[in-house]
Amino acid sequence: MSNVVIFSGWKSYEDRKALASGQRPESGGVYTMYHGTHLKSARDIISNGFKPSADGLLGRGVYVSRNIEKAKCYPLQTDKKDSVVFKLKVRVGRVKKINSDTHPLQKSWHQNGYDCAWVPPKSNISSIKSGREEDCVWDPKRITVIDVACCVDDAKRAELRRLIRRRRKGEGQCDLCHQSGVPHDTRRCWECGDFICCFQAKHICKRD
Repeated sequence: MSNVVIFSGWKSYEDRKALASGQRPESGGVYTMYHGTHLKSARDIISNGFKPSADGLLGRGVYVSRNIEKAKCYPLQTDKKDSVVFKLKVRVGRVKKINSDTHPLQKSWHQNGYDCAWVPPKSNISSIKSGREEDCVWDPKRITVIDVACCVDDAKRAELRRLIRRRRKGEGQCDLCHQSGVPHDTRRCWECGDFICCFQAKHICKRD
Protein backbone atom coordinates (compact mmCIF):
# COMPACT_ATOMS: atom_id res chain seq x y z
CA MET A 1 0.00 0.00 0.00
CA SER A 2 1.46 3.36 -0.95
CA ASN A 3 1.16 6.74 0.78
CA VAL A 4 0.35 5.18 4.16
CA VAL A 5 0.44 7.59 7.09
CA ILE A 6 1.22 5.86 10.40
CA PHE A 7 -0.23 7.71 13.40
CA SER A 8 -0.44 6.74 17.04
CA GLY A 9 -1.51 9.10 19.81
CA TRP A 10 -3.49 12.27 20.16
CA LYS A 11 -3.41 15.74 21.64
CA SER A 12 -6.30 17.91 22.76
CA TYR A 13 -6.64 21.59 23.62
CA GLU A 14 -9.03 23.56 25.79
CA ASP A 15 -11.06 26.04 23.77
CA ARG A 16 -11.23 28.67 26.50
CA LYS A 17 -8.10 30.57 27.46
CA ALA A 18 -7.33 30.97 31.14
CA LEU A 19 -8.39 34.35 32.50
CA ALA A 20 -5.71 36.79 33.53
CA SER A 21 -5.70 37.88 37.17
CA GLY A 22 -7.26 41.20 36.16
CA GLN A 23 -10.30 39.53 34.62
CA ARG A 24 -13.26 38.72 36.81
CA PRO A 25 -13.63 35.01 37.63
CA GLU A 26 -16.77 33.71 35.98
CA SER A 27 -19.31 32.26 38.40
CA GLY A 28 -19.19 28.47 38.28
CA GLY A 29 -15.70 28.44 36.77
CA VAL A 30 -12.68 26.42 37.86
CA TYR A 31 -9.40 28.33 38.11
CA THR A 32 -5.75 27.76 38.89
CA MET A 33 -4.84 29.67 42.04
CA TYR A 34 -2.05 29.74 44.61
CA HIS A 35 -1.74 29.77 48.39
CA GLY A 36 1.35 30.45 50.50
CA THR A 37 1.65 28.75 53.88
CA HIS A 38 4.11 27.53 56.50
CA LEU A 39 6.06 24.45 55.49
CA LYS A 40 5.15 22.83 58.82
CA SER A 41 1.44 23.14 57.90
CA ALA A 42 1.79 21.76 54.37
CA ARG A 43 1.33 18.04 55.13
CA ASP A 44 -1.80 18.68 57.20
CA ILE A 45 -3.33 20.81 54.42
CA ILE A 46 -2.71 18.09 51.84
CA SER A 47 -4.11 15.36 54.09
CA ASN A 48 -7.01 17.18 55.72
CA GLY A 49 -7.75 20.23 53.59
CA PHE A 50 -7.60 23.93 54.36
CA LYS A 51 -8.84 25.43 57.60
CA PRO A 52 -10.55 28.78 56.89
CA SER A 53 -9.13 31.90 58.52
CA ALA A 54 -11.49 33.17 61.22
CA ASP A 55 -11.21 36.73 59.89
CA GLY A 56 -9.29 38.91 57.49
CA LEU A 57 -9.74 41.57 54.83
CA LEU A 58 -12.72 39.70 53.40
CA GLY A 59 -13.81 37.99 56.59
CA ARG A 60 -13.83 34.24 57.17
CA GLY A 61 -12.52 31.94 54.44
CA VAL A 62 -9.46 30.53 52.67
CA TYR A 63 -7.37 33.25 51.06
CA VAL A 64 -5.92 32.46 47.61
CA SER A 65 -4.85 34.32 44.47
CA ARG A 66 -4.47 33.72 40.75
CA ASN A 67 -1.30 35.81 41.00
CA ILE A 68 1.53 33.56 42.20
CA GLU A 69 3.61 36.59 43.22
CA LYS A 70 0.87 37.48 45.70
CA ALA A 71 0.97 33.97 47.19
CA LYS A 72 4.77 34.08 47.44
CA CYS A 73 4.46 36.93 49.96
CA TYR A 74 2.77 34.62 52.48
CA PRO A 75 3.03 33.75 55.26
CA LEU A 76 4.10 37.26 56.16
CA GLN A 77 7.48 37.73 57.84
CA THR A 78 8.47 34.10 57.19
CA ASP A 79 11.79 32.91 55.81
CA LYS A 80 11.42 31.38 52.34
CA LYS A 81 12.96 28.10 53.53
CA ASP A 82 10.08 27.75 56.00
CA SER A 83 7.30 28.42 53.48
CA VAL A 84 5.65 26.68 50.56
CA VAL A 85 3.31 27.83 47.78
CA PHE A 86 0.63 25.39 46.68
CA LYS A 87 -0.86 25.30 43.19
CA LEU A 88 -4.63 24.82 43.43
CA LYS A 89 -7.75 24.17 41.42
CA VAL A 90 -10.61 26.28 42.80
CA ARG A 91 -14.31 25.95 41.95
CA VAL A 92 -15.31 29.53 42.65
CA GLY A 93 -19.09 29.14 42.60
CA ARG A 94 -20.89 32.48 42.80
CA VAL A 95 -18.41 35.36 42.88
CA LYS A 96 -18.75 38.81 44.49
CA LYS A 97 -16.43 41.64 43.45
CA ILE A 98 -15.13 43.69 46.38
CA ASN A 99 -13.24 46.77 45.19
CA SER A 100 -13.29 49.40 47.93
CA ASP A 101 -12.78 49.82 51.68
CA THR A 102 -16.40 50.89 52.04
CA HIS A 103 -18.01 47.99 50.16
CA PRO A 104 -21.15 46.97 52.09
CA LEU A 105 -20.52 43.24 51.55
CA GLN A 106 -16.78 43.25 52.29
CA LYS A 107 -17.18 40.69 55.08
CA SER A 108 -20.76 39.55 54.60
CA TRP A 109 -20.67 38.35 50.98
CA HIS A 110 -21.29 34.72 51.96
CA GLN A 111 -24.33 35.63 54.05
CA ASN A 112 -25.67 37.24 50.88
CA GLY A 113 -25.40 34.10 48.77
CA TYR A 114 -21.84 34.21 47.40
CA ASP A 115 -19.22 31.43 47.52
CA CYS A 116 -16.16 33.53 46.75
CA ALA A 117 -15.10 37.15 47.10
CA TRP A 118 -12.71 38.68 44.56
CA VAL A 119 -10.59 41.79 44.95
CA PRO A 120 -9.41 42.88 41.47
CA PRO A 121 -5.88 44.20 40.84
CA LYS A 122 -5.27 47.88 41.58
CA SER A 123 -8.46 48.12 43.61
CA ASN A 124 -9.31 50.94 45.97
CA ILE A 125 -8.65 48.81 49.05
CA SER A 126 -5.94 50.59 51.00
CA SER A 127 -4.54 47.55 52.84
CA ILE A 128 -3.44 45.81 49.60
CA LYS A 129 -0.27 47.76 48.94
CA SER A 130 0.91 45.51 46.10
CA GLY A 131 -2.23 46.08 44.01
CA ARG A 132 -2.40 42.35 43.25
CA GLU A 133 -5.67 40.44 43.07
CA GLU A 134 -6.97 38.41 46.00
CA ASP A 135 -9.72 35.85 46.46
CA CYS A 136 -11.45 34.43 49.51
CA VAL A 137 -13.25 31.08 49.29
CA TRP A 138 -15.83 30.25 51.94
CA ASP A 139 -15.90 26.44 51.63
CA PRO A 140 -12.49 24.67 51.67
CA LYS A 141 -14.05 21.73 49.79
CA ARG A 142 -14.04 23.95 46.70
CA ILE A 143 -10.23 23.90 46.76
CA THR A 144 -7.99 21.04 45.57
CA VAL A 145 -4.22 21.04 46.02
CA ILE A 146 -2.73 19.82 42.74
CA ASP A 147 0.99 20.65 43.05
CA VAL A 148 3.77 22.44 44.90
CA ALA A 149 4.54 25.64 42.99
CA CYS A 150 7.39 26.90 45.20
CA CYS A 151 9.55 25.25 47.85
CA VAL A 152 13.22 26.02 48.48
CA ASP A 153 13.93 22.55 49.91
CA ASP A 154 13.96 20.14 46.94
CA ALA A 155 13.62 17.08 49.19
CA LYS A 156 10.58 18.55 50.94
CA ARG A 157 9.05 19.54 47.58
CA ALA A 158 9.42 15.94 46.35
CA GLU A 159 7.94 14.58 49.58
CA LEU A 160 4.93 16.90 49.40
CA ARG A 161 4.35 16.05 45.74
CA ARG A 162 4.32 12.34 46.59
CA LEU A 163 1.78 13.01 49.31
CA ILE A 164 -0.39 15.00 46.88
CA ARG A 165 -0.30 12.16 44.35
CA ARG A 166 -1.22 9.58 47.00
CA ARG A 167 -4.02 11.77 48.29
CA ARG A 168 -5.51 12.34 44.84
CA LYS A 169 -5.13 8.68 43.91
CA GLY A 170 -7.00 7.78 47.12
CA GLU A 171 -9.82 10.01 45.93
CA GLY A 172 -10.08 7.93 42.77
CA GLN A 173 -7.84 10.04 40.56
CA CYS A 174 -6.45 8.42 37.43
CA ASP A 175 -2.64 8.63 37.30
CA LEU A 176 -2.73 9.22 33.54
CA CYS A 177 -5.48 11.80 32.98
CA HIS A 178 -5.47 13.19 36.55
CA GLN A 179 -9.27 13.22 36.69
CA SER A 180 -11.21 11.87 39.64
CA GLY A 181 -14.78 10.97 40.43
CA VAL A 182 -15.46 8.86 37.31
CA PRO A 183 -13.89 5.36 37.47
CA HIS A 184 -12.50 4.21 34.12
CA ASP A 185 -10.11 1.61 32.74
CA THR A 186 -6.68 2.09 31.24
CA ARG A 187 -5.46 0.08 28.25
CA ARG A 188 -2.18 -0.57 26.50
CA CYS A 189 -1.45 1.45 23.37
CA TRP A 190 -1.62 -0.81 20.31
CA GLU A 191 1.51 0.83 18.90
CA CYS A 192 4.01 1.39 21.73
CA GLY A 193 2.55 -0.77 24.51
CA ASP A 194 2.39 1.99 27.14
CA PHE A 195 -0.68 2.22 29.34
CA ILE A 196 -3.02 4.96 28.10
CA CYS A 197 -6.31 6.51 29.15
CA CYS A 198 -8.88 7.87 26.73
CA PHE A 199 -9.28 10.97 28.92
CA GLN A 200 -5.61 11.95 28.67
CA ALA A 201 -4.94 15.36 27.11
CA LYS A 202 -2.30 13.73 24.91
CA HIS A 203 -0.45 10.49 24.23
CA ILE A 204 2.62 10.35 22.00
CA CYS A 205 4.19 6.99 21.34
CA LYS A 206 7.81 6.58 22.37
CA ARG A 207 9.72 4.93 19.58
CA ASP A 208 13.23 3.48 19.73
